[in-house]
Amino acid sequence: MLFNELPLCETLQEGLQAMNFRETTPIQEQAIPVILEKKDVIACAQTGTGKTAAFLLPLLNNLQTDAHDEGKINAIVMAPTRELAQQIDQQMEGFSYFTPFSSVAVYGGNDGEAWDVQKRGLMSGADVVIATPGRLLSHINLYNIDFSGIKYFILDEADRMLDMGFHDDIMKIEKLLPKERQTIMFSATMPPKIQQLAKSILRNPVDITIAISRPPETILQSAYICHEGQKINIVKFLFKEKAPNKVILFSGSKQKVKEIAKILRHMGLSADEMHSDLDQTQRNHVMHEFKNERVNILVATDIVARGIDIDDISLVINFDVPYDAEDYVHRIGRTARAGDSGMAITFVSPDEQYRFSKIEEFLGKKIYRIPVPAELGETPDYNPVRDNRRGGSSRSSKGGGKKGKGSNKKGEKLPGGKNEIPHPEGNSQQKELLSPGKKPKEGQAPPKQNAHKKQHGPKREGTPQQPGAKQGMSGEREQGLKREQRNSERLRKPRPARDSNSPATEPSRRESSTRNFLETKRMPTPHTPDPTPAGQATDTKKSKRWSWWPFKK
Repeated sequence: MLFNELPLCETLQEGLQAMNFRETTPIQEQAIPVILEKKDVIACAQTGTGKTAAFLLPLLNNLQTDAHDEGKINAIVMAPTRELAQQIDQQMEGFSYFTPFSSVAVYGGNDGEAWDVQKRGLMSGADVVIATPGRLLSHINLYNIDFSGIKYFILDEADRMLDMGFHDDIMKIEKLLPKERQTIMFSATMPPKIQQLAKSILRNPVDITIAISRPPETILQSAYICHEGQKINIVKFLFKEKAPNKVILFSGSKQKVKEIAKILRHMGLSADEMHSDLDQTQRNHVMHEFKNERVNILVATDIVARGIDIDDISLVINFDVPYDAEDYVHRIGRTARAGDSGMAITFVSPDEQYRFSKIEEFLGKKIYRIPVPAELGETPDYNPVRDNRRGGSSRSSKGGGKKGKGSNKKGEKLPGGKNEIPHPEGNSQQKELLSPGKKPKEGQAPPKQNAHKKQHGPKREGTPQQPGAKQGMSGEREQGLKREQRNSERLRKPRPARDSNSPATEPSRRESSTRNFLETKRMPTPHTPDPTPAGQATDTKKSKRWSWWPFKK
């Protein structure tokens, strides 16, 4: 269906024409007519399908055609993150360019001047308020804001807001709104908690579902089955010759994001990081540089996995396997948007194999495995075990038991845990942890290595330690024992070698789970020839984006 076939007012059609919006997506085709009829709606569609336009266009049309109080707030659009709120506000400006309506974006992480702008918009009655729940509640707690004119209440990425713990905030805001209103919920997934929320705030909603949340077929999905310590070297291998433009690398923790970005910059690549430790000004700068291709690789947490519309993402890398299949869909959904093609690569360590198998089960197909380059060492077998879901033991480690890869018996964090990236040149913290002379922290029992040394360390000749002797024994008693021993046993037999299964060797076995992270220090970085033959034309956009891809071999 074309947009000019929809019953939208003339000013909106002018805006759509100026923005080159011609053909509707399935969610727009089904949702816009229902919302124009002022019915409550609960809509489920995967990311990147044009949900923002599906609720903004009918909202603006209804404000244009119906009577409303111009001095009051008429609509509230809730979004889970400040980035998504900014994006909705930008699209609002484009669609409403030829209309008289105003909007204000209310989100945190900015300076006092932005707070004053938000306050003026809320107090003077902006037509549309686009807000994150927490920031809007902060204003509500400080000022007497008039919500009596609200006729439209819209929740975008509702499942994400509930995942982030905004349920109570949403219900507090909803109780301040008039009962007679139109409520619209958009979500990428429809878990039971979303259905429960819909029952509590919607009235006889129309249910619109656009297929099951699956990645577009235009995304070429692949995976490397590898050890945790090989992941960073695979990244170096992929980007050795040339990094493609606009790559997003997702990782599950802020610390990993920082370390990966630092390593990529040391390689001379144009990389930057996006995580919740950045303030709003820094986030805006990073996204601006990435969108304008001054930064080629964006290393990010799931903060940019949903709702952020960035064009021409050529590759998405999952450095860690997501815990949920839906998160996997949202991550790789950053590429192949609006009918374009794209690629997604996932690194799967032994501890993540079970989660990866559940993602394949959700997708209903097997994701292609790319062989790890032989220069990077041996790879683990693929044998997903249920115990590995939350970081169970790696089959490649020697005697790790069933404990997590990133902890020892006492639960102490070791290098190579899921929140730390091994640097190819080694890590001073790892060296300290593995050094035999490291002192225990205050209140912590000394490691067994020290006890091992007490039993088997060098002693003065002819002074064996008796099994029942105490450390606090007096000097006279100790010398008496020495004399008795010399009289009863003139010749000492050599001490037999300790069995490798003895408890005294357990500390060294526990340390083996960290060795694979230090092996990267001995692994040479492979040098691969440029897959593009000499003299081949590279002027087209496609050849520039995919010339490095390993499938071409």
